[in-house]
Amino acid sequence: MTTEQVTFDVGGMACSFCAESIRTAYERTAGVEDVHVSLAHEEVLVQYDRERVDEVTVKDTLRDLGYTIRDPDKAKRFEQQQAELETARRRLLLSGVASLVVAGLMLWMMFVRGTFESRSLAMDLLVLALALGTMFGPGLYIKSKAYQSLRRGIFNQHVLLEAGAFAGLLGGLLGLRVFSEFPTVHFFAVSVFITTYHVLSEYTSLIVRTRASRAVQELLDLQPDTARRVADSEADDADDVEEVPISDLSVGDRVRVKPGESVPVDGEVLEGTSTVDESVATGESIPEEKTTGEAVIGGSVNETGTLLIEVTATGEDAFLNQVAREVEEARARKPGIVQLADRVLRYFVPGVLAIAALSFTFWTVAPPVWGGTPDVQRGAFAALAALVLGYPCALGMATPLALIRGGGTAATRGILLRSGDAFQILPSVDRVVLDKTGTITVGEPAVAEVVSTAGDEAGVLRTAASAEAFSEHPLADAILVHADERGIDYSDPDAFESVTGKGVRATVDGAGVLVGKPDWLAVESVNAADAADDIERLQERGLTVVGVARDGALLGLIGIGDAVKADTAETVRRVRDAGITPVMLTGDNERTAQAVADEVGVDRVLADVLPDEKRAEVGRLQDAGHRVAMVGDGINDAPALTQADVGIAIGAGTDIAIESADVVLLGDRLGGAMDAHEIGRESYRKTKQNLAVAFSFNGVGVAAATTGLVHPVFAMIAMVLSVSAVLANSFGGQLLSGEGIDTEFAVDT
Repeated sequence: MTTEQVTFDVGGMACSFCAESIRTAYERTAGVEDVHVSLAHEEVLVQYDRERVDEVTVKDTLRDLGYTIRDPDKAKRFEQQQAELETARRRLLLSGVASLVVAGLMLWMMFVRGTFESRSLAMDLLVLALALGTMFGPGLYIKSKAYQSLRRGIFNQHVLLEAGAFAGLLGGLLGLRVFSEFPTVHFFAVSVFITTYHVLSEYTSLIVRTRASRAVQELLDLQPDTARRVADSEADDADDVEEVPISDLSVGDRVRVKPGESVPVDGEVLEGTSTVDESVATGESIPEEKTTGEAVIGGSVNETGTLLIEVTATGEDAFLNQVAREVEEARARKPGIVQLADRVLRYFVPGVLAIAALSFTFWTVAPPVWGGTPDVQRGAFAALAALVLGYPCALGMATPLALIRGGGTAATRGILLRSGDAFQILPSVDRVVLDKTGTITVGEPAVAEVVSTAGDEAGVLRTAASAEAFSEHPLADAILVHADERGIDYSDPDAFESVTGKGVRATVDGAGVLVGKPDWLAVESVNAADAADDIERLQERGLTVVGVARDGALLGLIGIGDAVKADTAETVRRVRDAGITPVMLTGDNERTAQAVADEVGVDRVLADVLPDEKRAEVGRLQDAGHRVAMVGDGINDAPALTQADVGIAIGAGTDIAIESADVVLLGDRLGGAMDAHEIGRESYRKTKQNLAVAFSFNGVGVAAATTGLVHPVFAMIAMVLSVSAVLANSFGGQLLSGEGIDTEFAVDT
């Protein structure tokens, strides 16, 4: 048996019932071994036996169900999303106009002519034309989905909608040709209205996801498109260097990377020394010193020196591509959350169909029991009314309206909620996994403490800043920024030499100055024995210690670290108060991670973890039965963000983190994560209230319809009232308070 795996970006999914229909269809397809459907990211991952089924058949299953497969190219995929949105807008316009015309005719009949009946063949035929035009025009795609679902034995909202729409059509036709008592116009009108409501519901869901997707950018944009391939590493002739596309590189090729450039591929340093920002992989703000024989990662940034690198991995084996694949698979495999409305519909749909059938059977079979005659007309009316009243307009809109309301509230607080799933999951989260650098901390090195052996901290800082004035190292920048903030004047050095991986050697005001690692200063004959306790204390705080010496004597120490965000400790307290356990995962070392955790109040810490290890830890928590929210900002967080039940990305972080998340915090404030939790909890409460209201109307309506005495006009009144009640519950408080309802979910990254 040969197993293949393929992932599709799918258009046309509106709710988790769509996801469930796709999953069921594949489970019933011979040769398909496993399927994962992500509604939030509109992706489907299918594992299949290629000896029993081919990829074309796998794709056709999706297309047969009425869904589209988008182009894998991000730019084209976004264009397709926009085209889908425009198509949905046209459908809504056409069906909306038809609904307004029909509603106007009905109001004219009732309030001008004073009758429920048209008593006009021309009007009957006009409304029939509008019903057929709506059902087989903007509503035709729904019929395709309903047919393909029925063909596979799947009963979903499309099936129920078409049952109601055709019931209205059939009732009107019976009124035209068979039963004169049947309210022809009203039955036809029902077909128009329920089709329009469904088109509106799907348009609402589509516009939320399409606008949110504007936040998504390409992961591989981090890599340059070309590289300088070196034909002869010993020659300096420009002719020996050619600029080639990344795709043309092979393992063993040599490429040259200048200061300030991105490293184009994974490789090993053959020549040169430099500091390299590898936050792309580790998430850590302090760059690594790289010299001959050390590995570098594609997408990292070369900061100070020129490097000659031998390519060690290309294509799918490269680090960034591995992360992209991890994200793609984790996203498609992410456990689907069946929306509360769809859990109701799962039983409501077959229930309504069964009640309609039983109603017809009862009025045609039961009357002879008490001496009457079979009442086919009443049975038909009861069945048709049950199907009409059973279509859950308000049920279908309950969750989208709560999403819009919650999204608007969140937007005013700097939060982008990209997924309806987040509303349901956030209230049940009991573990919050936090990345360290850029999430708990600011993400940039800064001076945390200055220690002077002679009590002159300003003098230590002035000497260090003067020596580092020409340096391009991030730690030197931190020293210079701190000196500027304290208003300390410093001068340029008379002589300057950077010792890669160690520090700097300079001449300041005629004196020899060394600034660098304490062990390097010891090699340079600087006695730091008296400062050993301070060095250990600073290191225990997770700080990088820089020694400052002048003319061979130690002046003092500078502790540099990544400062904790101002609201982190308060946010962790809010997490604990909500009954949620915080966990820190970081690629930083154990000592630094523990020091930060102690400062902010996090008890459980896992350090030195790689991207796939972060994802695995989130998976272990889920396997233990926990609901997990992951908060992060970097590429190394992306797989874990996708794996988590709710991924929360810091908006000031990388685009791939934003793409992988369900919630995006605009800016860098960590407290937004708990704001999102509170908004999600309130939105879920509103959803449950909406469903209770909607289900009450539908439930009572279907029960009343079984009597065969309910006029279709009352079905439409109930439909309008239920939707109005859901709208009032969703937005009434905002409208009364004067708050705006923000439906624009775009975020500019």
